Amino acid sequence: MQDNKENMNIPELTMGVRNIAALRACKDHADAVYFSLDRLSLRARAQDIKPDMLAEFVEEVHEYGLKGYLTVNSVIYPDDIQELNNVLETAVSAEADAIIAWDPAAIKRAADHDLKVHISTQANVSNHETANFYKSIGASRVVLARELSLEQIKEIRQGTDIELEVFVHGAMCQSVSGRCYLSAYLLGKSANCGECSQPCRWEWTLHSDNGAKVDIDGKYLISAKDLCMIEHIPELAEAGINAFKVEGRLKNPGYTSRISKCYRQAIDDYRIGTFNAEKATILKEEMSKEYNRGFSTGFYFGHPGPDGLAADNDKNAAPATRQAVGSILNYFSKNSAASVRLMEQGISVGDKIIIEGSTTYIEQEVRSLIFEGATTTSAKQGQEVGIRVEGKVRKNDRVFKIDEFSDI
Repeated sequence: MQDNKENMNIPELTMGVRNIAALRACKDHADAVYFSLDRLSLRARAQDIKPDMLAEFVEEVHEYGLKGYLTVNSVIYPDDIQELNNVLETAVSAEADAIIAWDPAAIKRAADHDLKVHISTQANVSNHETANFYKSIGASRVVLARELSLEQIKEIRQGTDIELEVFVHGAMCQSVSGRCYLSAYLLGKSANCGECSQPCRWEWTLHSDNGAKVDIDGKYLISAKDLCMIEHIPELAEAGINAFKVEGRLKNPGYTSRISKCYRQAIDDYRIGTFNAEKATILKEEMSKEYNRGFSTGFYFGHPGPDGLAADNDKNAAPATRQAVGSILNYFSKNSAASVRLMEQGISVGDKIIIEGSTTYIEQEVRSLIFEGATTTSAKQGQEVGIRVEGKVRKNDRVFKIDEFSDI
């Protein structure tokens, strides 16, 4: 660990957010957030932020003292050029702090609009000369390829003074820096245009050259574990990395809150000299309570082997699960209550629930239920019930039941 704290490199913590609720969940922990509109993004399902909402969204980002980066990282086809111009003009008027892009058309036109440009990991920047090339055309930061080792990152740092950003946490996939054609080939849904159907998370069967089925231990042959570098904050900071990036533009606000808080704690512990392996392990265990496929260190310390794959299960390895319950029909502010249509399943007093929407995120316990004017201890699927809520909710907010909470 560095002794001279005045010269310590303290990387920016940059969180992916999908909406205002996720922004508010990490506002006290992050230094910056990155997000996307409902177009020209590799997260096509992130539909909450519309162009006419961007200025208000960025204003709230700035009110919290954060920087806001707009992701425009899909492939730009001929019929996307006008939409690209529209998006960039909207970003200028909204005063976005930077555009994250990799398609040369997006880079050039962002520069033409005097917008700062961060080069997306999609560009697969893997050496200092490439980093310097992007600097020469106006980029202020590059998000390095996810396939680099820590030693390679150190070498790149020595050869360039452009800002370097790396992923430290979140989903990984079987592709080169996220550029994948498997989904497009199998289902006609292009990952490079934000519609990945995640075939790498499917069950696959391995066959030998003679056609015989190979007996293997595990079914999810190409499903990668999630990246987690919480235990290696000092090595990353001392490598000269300027920003730590957390994947999560489709994650719920509870995930965003917990993960940002843990990385903030680790970074602050490093800054004041109290970071140690024991604290990092506790933070890692805390983060494991959110959705994950198991954790690995990716390519940072060499090419990942079988331990980097979630071969037995492609889904959630966390102890807590979210199960859909229903939707909010009405909110009654005077009574701090809401009516809920139980579309997927019933609920009972004592259940722990999440109420979530584009501007809503509440974790609470069901303390009372009203059905047809009378109190009850449980309600069934298909019924409409009243519940007390611990904050403002909105019509069409979704209600989920979870099996575990922890304080953070």
